[in-house]
Amino acid sequence: MSAKGCLHVQNLKRHPQNLDTFKWLHTVFVVAGSPKSHEIKVSNAWCRTCKNRGPFLHACLGCVYFGCHKHIREHTKSQKHNFSLELSYGQLHCTACGDYVYDADIDAITMENKMNAAEFRKRLFECTSWDATEEERDLLSHKTKKICITPECTIGLRGLINLGATCFMNCILQALMHTPLLRDYFLTERHNCNNVQGACFVCEISKLYQEFYNGDTFPLALPCLLHLTWKHATHLAGYRQQDAHEFFIATLNILHNHCLDTMHKNNELLDRENGKCPCIIDKIYTGSLQSDVVCQKCNVVSTKIDPLWDFSLDLGPVTLGGKQPTSLYAVLEQFTRAELLSYMCSSCGTSQESTKQLTMKTLPIVINFHLKRFQHSEEIKKKISTVISFPEMLDMTPFMSSSSTENPYPQDNRYSLFAVINHVGTSIMSGHYTAYVRHHRDIWYKCNDEIITRAKFEEVLASEGYLLFYHKHVLDYE
Repeated sequence: MSAKGCLHVQNLKRHPQNLDTFKWLHTVFVVAGSPKSHEIKVSNAWCRTCKNRGPFLHACLGCVYFGCHKHIREHTKSQKHNFSLELSYGQLHCTACGDYVYDADIDAITMENKMNAAEFRKRLFECTSWDATEEERDLLSHKTKKICITPECTIGLRGLINLGATCFMNCILQALMHTPLLRDYFLTERHNCNNVQGACFVCEISKLYQEFYNGDTFPLALPCLLHLTWKHATHLAGYRQQDAHEFFIATLNILHNHCLDTMHKNNELLDRENGKCPCIIDKIYTGSLQSDVVCQKCNVVSTKIDPLWDFSLDLGPVTLGGKQPTSLYAVLEQFTRAELLSYMCSSCGTSQESTKQLTMKTLPIVINFHLKRFQHSEEIKKKISTVISFPEMLDMTPFMSSSSTENPYPQDNRYSLFAVINHVGTSIMSGHYTAYVRHHRDIWYKCNDEIITRAKFEEVLASEGYLLFYHKHVLDYE
């Protein structure tokens, strides 16, 4: 990467007043390290066209204009203003180049602002540059080939052989293999284990990631992984059809326990204050559900917050004679709708009619929605085959607990679909599981055990849907 920006940036730097404007905007709206700057940012940082605070708000360097990702582009082009500043991370966008640009002098200004801010989290920026050794320089000079990912690329696509009613395992493994952060974790070989070879479930998963992304295409058989699943989750043992959702939860639980066992048990890793687990599974999958019970007599609110790895959603109507939901949004609205119940109020000391409402307190990086299609009562064992439509992009903001008064900045709660598990059959004890996975960008494939075929996205959206996997569209810094 060149230390000098484009020619337009060089022209910008020739005029000191332009750098002064950039420095002031970056200090107030990006760093916002003082109470006064924070107040100015909250009061002014909103799009002058659509009145929203995002997404990706920018400030024009040519005039007093703030705009979202769409309207700042329209403004700078129509007004012929060359530059805008992205207010979340402080990136400089050049209108003429149509891209964000890097310049060492501009970077020096931003770094000085960050380090001078009294309340800014400086540790995020106190990092040293990489100084390659002679051996590394020699290696880099000879290994210059780049991997180009094209629609025809098959890296990361492997069929899984059915070992006898193991399609429930194969479809979940396909979803896990295409979970971006989990894939990156295991491909960088972060897991260290002292167990006997072939005895660690996490090692087998790590090995599977290496097999998936080594460029080979022939199907894989996983008898060792199946055996370890039976060993650590005995309720899934045996050559009979199992529930894919149960296997998913069991897999997360096994990975969680094994990863935690190999980590150092010290106060830096185990956060006693909020109970956060430092393992990769909890970092990716753990969210929290808030339950609010309001006494109708004294209006006292009893709040309980529980961590969870997935959202299991009922597909039937809440009340007798109610309307059955037909979309994921409708199912979520039903899930978070307040309901009446009899409740022993701790304030009144008597049993009173109360309202209970579930909302999302915190959201994980990956959300798994389990559509409860199987009824497990002794009298009824059948499958609900109601068509539930689901979107490519899902905004979870309407189902969150926190209000705008708690956080003045808008949170990006958008999620993009990357895997769908389907069940073909009439009951949980029979049938067949398949998976759709997003390979890269908008390229989708259908995984039917060892058979991998290209799929149209319309086919994915038209599928029945049993487990839906969504990944956070924009990752936040903690």
